[in-house]
Amino acid sequence: VQLVESGGGLVQAGGSLRLSCAASGNTAMITTMDWYRQAPVKQRELVGRSWTSGGSGDYADSVKGRFTISKDNAKNVLYLQMNKLRPEDTAVYYCHAVERIDVVAYDYWGQGTQVTVSS
Repeated sequence: VQLVESGGGLVQAGGSLRLSCAASGNTAMITTMDWYRQAPVKQRELVGRSWTSGGSGDYADSVKGRFTISKDNAKNVLYLQMNKLRPEDTAVYYCHAVERIDVVAYDYWGQGTQVTVSS
């Protein structure tokens, strides 16, 4: 499984961005796809999750009501719509997928895309 993020950039506070994560390869056994982010000198944190079975959730408290995860299953693309962006949202955003084959879980990460929110 390969994950490629796109859509990052520089935006003013209050603005919006939409990130995309294209999954390719053997994606049939992916069970969840998530967005994580990591700001400088901070730990990587879960932004939100999408389940292959349907639905999204597990949003970080700091993004609830502002960020929305969606997925185009036909294209195997995961989206992160970010509205009302704040300077504290500045981070590298990573796409993550979990593939489950029998009892073994495999983790895949994208290369990350930088989001910078100016005040």
